[in-house]
Amino acid sequence: MFDLSQFNEYKEDNRMEVKKARGGLPDSLWSTYSAFANCYGGVIILGVAEREDGSWYTTGLQDENKLRRDFWNMINNRQKVNINLLVDGDVQTYEMNQDMIMVIFVPPAKREQKPVYIRDDLFGGTFRRNWEGDYHCTPGEVKAMLRDQTEEGTDMKILDKMQMDVLNTETVHAYRNRHMAYRSEHVWEQLKDEDYLERIGAARVLHTDGRLHPTAAGLLMFGDEYKILYEYPEYFLDFRELLDPSIRWTDRLQSGSGDWTGNLFDFFFRVYGKLVKDVKVPFKLEGVVRIDDTPVHKAIREALANCLVNTDFYLPRGVVIKKDADSIIMENPGSIRTGKRQMLKGGISDPRNKALMKMLNMIGIGERAGSGVPDIYSVWADQGWIAPEVIEEYAPDRTILKLSFVNAETKKVTEKSDRKKVTEKSDRKKVTEKTETQKAQILSRMQPYVEYKVEEAAGWLNVGRTRARTLLKLLVADGKISETGATKMKRYCKINDDNINH
Repeated sequence: MFDLSQFNEYKEDNRMEVKKARGGLPDSLWSTYSAFANCYGGVIILGVAEREDGSWYTTGLQDENKLRRDFWNMINNRQKVNINLLVDGDVQTYEMNQDMIMVIFVPPAKREQKPVYIRDDLFGGTFRRNWEGDYHCTPGEVKAMLRDQTEEGTDMKILDKMQMDVLNTETVHAYRNRHMAYRSEHVWEQLKDEDYLERIGAARVLHTDGRLHPTAAGLLMFGDEYKILYEYPEYFLDFRELLDPSIRWTDRLQSGSGDWTGNLFDFFFRVYGKLVKDVKVPFKLEGVVRIDDTPVHKAIREALANCLVNTDFYLPRGVVIKKDADSIIMENPGSIRTGKRQMLKGGISDPRNKALMKMLNMIGIGERAGSGVPDIYSVWADQGWIAPEVIEEYAPDRTILKLSFVNAETKKVTEKSDRKKVTEKSDRKKVTEKTETQKAQILSRMQPYVEYKVEEAAGWLNVGRTRARTLLKLLVADGKISETGATKMKRYCKINDDNINH
């Protein structure tokens, strides 16, 4: 994250911050520590300042040993910062331009350590980082971090104020049919609905009254939308198909439309069918039977399941799935619990809604081993498509997955062609500007009624005869000068404005 040899190339961004620290540790150091810890981590460099153009210069440290002692004393003081994430090797001193600088490497906090806050002020002292610098987290962002601390997903919460009748019976039976089709003759096949729902995590017995109540996961998966809103006021599911640029959308499905249940189970299967409807996949046979469930279909199912089971349904803006002719975009409220780097690497499964993940797994959807996202990347690479893109946004937390169906090589060719066109256009513009400047120089040298040779114009501009002749012909075409004589004896004369006017 920091290489001293690249010092002159660095500029501040969402992973690097410089501070003068001439009078000791600046108070802003701790808000930056909190901001880096609550995002991707970062590097704080003391003894360095920023010029107006963004480049850095060293200011030096007066007593780096005292500065180091003060830093360790403060970071271990719970009144200053609630947790110390650093070890000895995370603070280093270097000599640069005959000045000493101190480099502090801040790792990203684990989800169970967040929020990292300062001044013993949970809601007023929690920060995050964006390109503009450190910003105060909203109460909603802090609460989201607190929800993510627990090992047990929030969807296992027992909704003690609700009864089992909030679950839509038709959806429950549709789920059971899919389960039995996927796992025929399962031992739970003969259970009553309430017993079955308890087995799959959609309901739990409340010890205080001894009765079965729905869990948050059960409500999300099987409830009607208007009942889901009792627990999740921000709950919203939205699918938008945009295949015709002249129309706002060619198809749309919203959880709040009122003409369907609006729950996760029905949303998943309705939207999945729309997503794969136009996907071009190779024709494949197994014996004489066509195989329609390709790795691409499985990857899209995995992506959609991943989107839903990692949604923080308490956050605003809801789940939005967008499809156009060349791509699918899936957006869900909530940050990535394992961190973006770990998610792309795979191997660790840490869904926000563990009970929902279990329910989807039981009907053959989703991947518990943590390899889901890497598998999606692998499938896209096999198809030769542009690699998927994962984007994290904050304030409010949001995760975005972009899946493109554009051939990667075609895109490279197109981008190269576009760059060439821009370069050619820029070159033409430069040529035009240069030509106009040279024409003006020739006119400024010419006196009315005096005839000039090509060689003279060439000498004024320090260019060749051919270039000078071209410029003179352009001036003739513009009506600025006249020409007389045969080819080798041509003379050029500036046209007097007075003569033109008369």
